[in-house]
Amino acid sequence: MASGRDAVCSPTSALTANCATMEDAVSRTRRLLVAVLLAYLAGTVVLRRRGYSVGGNVVVRCRDGHLFTTIWIPGASLKSLRLGWWRFQRCPVGDHWTLVHPVRESELTEDERRIGAEHRDIRIP
Repeated sequence: MASGRDAVCSPTSALTANCATMEDAVSRTRRLLVAVLLAYLAGTVVLRRRGYSVGGNVVVRCRDGHLFTTIWIPGASLKSLRLGWWRFQRCPVGDHWTLVHPVRESELTEDERRIGAEHRDIRIP
């Protein structure tokens, strides 16, 4: 039995040109989605090689210098507004909205690591 798509997009159908256009649009959308996913994956790999631990729990610094731990997943954020390398989100240390950015683990002192681990924001990306 033919599927609904086959019945509408059969070679004898007057809509064959429309079916081809629809299939082209779906194909373009898939290619775009794959390209975006590959770009995020490549960005994550580059950042990890540069010493940033993106892709999970990350110590970040706000514009006022406060350190805290947040979930940083490239391309995903429900609690913040992504602005390239920065994110606009709430700082739980100073209780204010600000720009934050990840900090390399190698650049943190033991005290700074401890402070960052003690302060966490809400547990969603």
